[in-house]
Amino acid sequence: MATVNRSVWRHMTVFDGQRTLPEAMAVVVFGDSIEAVIAEAEADEAMFADATERGRGGVITPGLIDCHTHLVFGGQRADEFEMRLEGASYSEIAEAGGGIISTVNATRNASEDELFDRAVSRLQTLIDDGVTTIEIKSGYGLTVADELKMLRVARRLGREFPVRVVPTLLGAHAVPPEYKGDPDGYIDLVCNEMIPAVKDEDLAEAVDVFCEKIAFSVEQCERVYVAAIEHGLSIKAHTEQLSNLGGAASAARHGALSADHIEYLDEAGVAELRKAGSTAVLLPGAFYTLHETQAPPVDALRRAEVPMALATDANPGSSPLFSPTLMLNMGCALFRLTPQEALAGMTGNAAAALGHTQLGRIAPGAPADLCVWDIETPAELSYAVQPGRLAQRLLTGEVTHG
Repeated sequence: MATVNRSVWRHMTVFDGQRTLPEAMAVVVFGDSIEAVIAEAEADEAMFADATERGRGGVITPGLIDCHTHLVFGGQRADEFEMRLEGASYSEIAEAGGGIISTVNATRNASEDELFDRAVSRLQTLIDDGVTTIEIKSGYGLTVADELKMLRVARRLGREFPVRVVPTLLGAHAVPPEYKGDPDGYIDLVCNEMIPAVKDEDLAEAVDVFCEKIAFSVEQCERVYVAAIEHGLSIKAHTEQLSNLGGAASAARHGALSADHIEYLDEAGVAELRKAGSTAVLLPGAFYTLHETQAPPVDALRRAEVPMALATDANPGSSPLFSPTLMLNMGCALFRLTPQEALAGMTGNAAAALGHTQLGRIAPGAPADLCVWDIETPAELSYAVQPGRLAQRLLTGEVTHG
């Protein structure tokens, strides 16, 4: 019978997923889970006698969780980056056939192997920056076959790399060219064919929508929510990014795990998120790339005690950024999060946004998904944009880095 190893990290500063613990701590891992988190001042040396010491000093956090990405896609959109700098808006680019639809064309023309190969370097960059769990959305296929193709690639990435992948169907991302002028007809396809096919192959855990003037109405999104729930899938929403349609409130009333972007979220929407226990996912990368000026209502979310998650929104157009620790800095600099809020946003609160509340925390019994950082305080992760600080990364107790 194989021996299950015990490992210990001593004299660590611990961020537990919500806060920095006030004392130097020892963290003991047994097999694939955390066995103990003990203040060094109270530790009995005998309890570490059969444990291998893996580190001493520095900061230990839960593995980072990137709870909103579009990592699988074909092509690139550098030309649109240039167009925006020349004065074109996100909506104008989309209405001219660019934006999401340009990526749809490139993704449809790519094979599963090609999409996988292109996603590998993006995923590896995130892993090297401390990500242990990542959500990957579809949404650039917009046919049943192409959405399934994207989700199969997401599942394959999770099998072949040391990372937890949480796949999400984003069939209602945009109206595809063949349904131009008939968005209700496309929603019929999403509800009646796409969602059942995804459920049959077990390719996604949740269903997302883009509730916005350039995408789908509240009523159309609600049809998707009903179909998703009928098939046992969780729901999420891109909403209130460019305008206030009341999409967050609607999603919350349907039990959404999260409402994402939410720059234009109002007090009524905040209240509905609190009532439903939904998480607000903040995406500073898109805010930065699109030169937006209206920030999410962070103060209102704080007052209402709505948990705030933070994610890269890694995608080819509005957030071609693949650094979670950069998002920690941007969350603080652009949205005025505190460093503790930002780090909770990529650990404990990000886990809640995915419906995986067992993750994103350092506590006895939790999975041993951990990052050990060569820094003195957790705030340094937000303060400095500096690659190379990850000393060790663990996934289910296995050291995959360092």
